[in-house]
Amino acid sequence: MSTTTTTTTTTTREDEIIYRPLNKPVLGQNGYVGFQPGKKEILPKGFVGKTGWDGLDSRQLTSDIVLEHDVEIVVRDGTKLYADLYYPHGLKEGEKVPFIVSWSPYGKKYSATLMLPVCTWKCGVLPKDISGFEKFEGVDPAIWCPKGYAIASVDQRGSGHSEGNICIMGPQDNEDAYDVIEWLAKLPYCNGKVGLAGNSHLAISQYFIAALQPPSLAAIAPWEGLSDLYRDQFVRGGIFTASNFNLIASIIYRGSGGVEDFEAMYRAHPYATSKFWSDKRVDFSKINIPVFLNGSDVSSLHTMGVLRAWTEIPSERKWLNWSALQEWCHLYSVEESTTDLMGFFDRFLKDVENGWDVNTPKVRMSVLNFGDVDAEENIVVKDWPLPETVNTPFYLAEGAKLSLDQPKEVSTVTYESTSFEDDGTASFAITFDKRTRIIGVPLAHVFVSCDDHDDMCLFVQLRKLDSKGNVLKHVQVPMERRWVEKFADIPQKDHTGLITYPGALGILRASRRKIDRDPKKTWHPHVPFHPHDEDQFVPKGTVVELEIGIWHCGYQFEQGETLRVDVSGTSPNYPELREMNGDRPDGERNRGLHKVHFGGEYPSRVVLPMIPM
Repeated sequence: MSTTTTTTTTTTREDEIIYRPLNKPVLGQNGYVGFQPGKKEILPKGFVGKTGWDGLDSRQLTSDIVLEHDVEIVVRDGTKLYADLYYPHGLKEGEKVPFIVSWSPYGKKYSATLMLPVCTWKCGVLPKDISGFEKFEGVDPAIWCPKGYAIASVDQRGSGHSEGNICIMGPQDNEDAYDVIEWLAKLPYCNGKVGLAGNSHLAISQYFIAALQPPSLAAIAPWEGLSDLYRDQFVRGGIFTASNFNLIASIIYRGSGGVEDFEAMYRAHPYATSKFWSDKRVDFSKINIPVFLNGSDVSSLHTMGVLRAWTEIPSERKWLNWSALQEWCHLYSVEESTTDLMGFFDRFLKDVENGWDVNTPKVRMSVLNFGDVDAEENIVVKDWPLPETVNTPFYLAEGAKLSLDQPKEVSTVTYESTSFEDDGTASFAITFDKRTRIIGVPLAHVFVSCDDHDDMCLFVQLRKLDSKGNVLKHVQVPMERRWVEKFADIPQKDHTGLITYPGALGILRASRRKIDRDPKKTWHPHVPFHPHDEDQFVPKGTVVELEIGIWHCGYQFEQGETLRVDVSGTSPNYPELREMNGDRPDGERNRGLHKVHFGGEYPSRVVLPMIPM
């Protein structure tokens, strides 16, 4: 594997990785306090180690905690990694505790107290919710050590002072984690059992690590984790985006080497069948330990990865909770979430017969009400997908309507494919005459053409309107933690992807419309598996059917409320990232008008998972 830090985008061999250089650690930035191997200290009960924000203190420690800084762990190829280890002070002779590992390239001292202040509304988290000793997106030693757990915050390969370059998932990263888990399990105060926990990157990595089956890994709790970096994040629907990577690489990652350059690797290897991208899709069939999954509709990254995990993990010892909250708010600010997670780990890392595995429902879902009404959560259902689902087609029809009946006459509407304004969207709506609930994965069939280009990028989104026709969004923090009283009062600058969720989205580039119908690859009938192994361009003016999987959603509509389907050529999600990520290459951009054809021989429709009420 190459260890250069070039950003050259020329074609590479299959085994070559292109890296972008990292910013080096600097004292006082991102929690970095210098390299301190061998330092061991006791954090005393009552200690408040970090100042939060707005002049408020962070969580106070409720017991003495031992902290060992920069503990060296040598993995199988001789590379040195470093970790901070937290564990209860005063363990009696022979007393042993399990470890929970926070595994990511975020600095081991880069905490939520550093990230959240730059986020809209601090994502609903208050300083008192966290101590500042938690690795960002990981569990908090201030909560877990007093309950008899040890926490390992690891700088994975290439991060901080750990040697090498940062690999984002993939074989090298997985093997390193395997070795660290087995090393921790052999510590004299460890009971031999290790768990993994955390959000986002710390969740995704759990899938890959667990698939290697480290002997001492006893349970995992991936909360909000995508499962295929190509299809879920960087090239969703065949359309490349840097996603949040440029932001994270610039403000969070620190090290002496480089980090995999996803944009350069996509230019060198644009198809999902390359080794680089294939290594970044999880094989769930190899996970054989207890798994506590948490997901949500509101994530623009992780939603479908969690549901694929639920569907494909063969173990019967798996549980799924579907939240309606922003993931960091759910992890850090909801006491019931911590209690739930601790019950899971008590059962499987401590062998406590607490009944968690018997009494916890296998599947709990949520439905979003949008606007000024909190979501309904903890809805116990028999399974996912819900067995009672009635998949119902709603046809695009004249007058910007959705109809249960397929129109007989052919019609066409157009939109400007590069516009973010009203002329850049074709909309179709239906107003419900009674309370209506949708829970599941929708699927769109859209017949489109373009006279100006041989390719088209389409975005299909499901929006909710109130009884007065106002477009709503779901606010991802509870009412009591919102910064405004009413949804209508949210300033435009606060309509960011971290706080507001506009609705479920489907994405597809016409040249990547090819579908592999192999049932081993298509884990849900409404999730077309696009192999992304070739480009099939569309002759100008030719009408083509696009089968577009829309991500999971749970919506509730009251009588008089409206569902609107928006078809456009521009992404409505995460507008705050557009400037940082820049434009796509010219060959991947839309051009001119898109024509949407419906009725008659063009049965354009959206199939919705309706739940009888």
